[in-house]
Amino acid sequence: MKRRFLMTPGPSPVPSFVRESLGREIMHHRTEEFQNILSDVHKGLKRVFCTDNPVLILASSGTGAMEAAVSNLFSRNDKVITVNGGKFGERWNQIAKSFSLEVIELKLDWGTSLSKEVLAKALKENKGVKGVFTTLCETSTATVYDVKAMAEVTRENDALLIVDAVSGLGQDRLLTDSWGVDVVVSGSQKGFMLPPGLSFISLSKKAQAAISKSDLSKYYFNLNKALKSYEKNDTPFTPAVSLVVGLKEALEMINSQGIEARWKRFEKMALATREAAKAIGLEIFSKSPSSSVTAICVPEAIKSGQIVKILRKDYGLSIAGGQDQMKDKIIRIAHMGWISEQDLISCFSLLEKVLKDLGAEFSLGASLARLEEVLYG
Repeated sequence: MKRRFLMTPGPSPVPSFVRESLGREIMHHRTEEFQNILSDVHKGLKRVFCTDNPVLILASSGTGAMEAAVSNLFSRNDKVITVNGGKFGERWNQIAKSFSLEVIELKLDWGTSLSKEVLAKALKENKGVKGVFTTLCETSTATVYDVKAMAEVTRENDALLIVDAVSGLGQDRLLTDSWGVDVVVSGSQKGFMLPPGLSFISLSKKAQAAISKSDLSKYYFNLNKALKSYEKNDTPFTPAVSLVVGLKEALEMINSQGIEARWKRFEKMALATREAAKAIGLEIFSKSPSSSVTAICVPEAIKSGQIVKILRKDYGLSIAGGQDQMKDKIIRIAHMGWISEQDLISCFSLLEKVLKDLGAEFSLGASLARLEEVLYG
């Protein structure tokens, strides 16, 4: 039986100590026992989000928290800006339009980031913008955005800055409070090392004030209700009890290492991945590469879908291909959460074999030598 391992940008691997916690006997959620767990989880989330403000937990994928950010902070016909440089910037655009917001879309070439100047110009030309929606790591292009620079602009214009950090949180640097980011959303199945099913949303005081002004419909994703329950270490509706128990274990491990140390570790793993790819003649797609996932251009004669299929079917290794305009042009290799340096070594060993079998020309072992040089040199 071949080993199965995930190097996709979500879901990412779940460590054994988290899996064991998920199998514990279920407890009732309206008890002191569970509320004590929620209290620990709330404190742990704040450390990862780098905030002193509430971080709410929703029973949904990350998209649920994205929708909650739109429906709770804005009103019909409010003017907002969406930064669209890939599939998840596109998602912000679609959610905002579905709630009848007036959307100004800043479209980027895939693989590029938004400059501070372009955002400032857009806000100057469009008076009355209430919010800016962007991503930390645009997963479809493996591109990290300069959220710190965007926050400098939005603070000057009094617009809320809402960041999709579903993929990037825990690997790509994000200092929520000190940078002045108003809302950060994330999900359980990536840097938090859990199965899918939980989403998170942090809310600055400015964002909390905006909630009281919103006239958009919401029921399950009502953040005002969630904030009231949060103060009592409770939830307005039935939470995903076992996932919250697993989250407590994951947060204890993450915070015992320290978020700064984890940022540095994943920065090195990302650099090693990029250098390994270059060592066998492959180009990096993004001009602003992320520490969470790397997008690599494949040789013109080879379709990335072939590589992905062979690795998964024959060797049990799951990586991701390209989406939309990048379909069959790139592969995406994650380095997030529980993914280790040894996983990267195994990944490139198999990637070299598949590329050779498909006719690519390079020196066998070149990527592994460069990978280990960066990781351990």
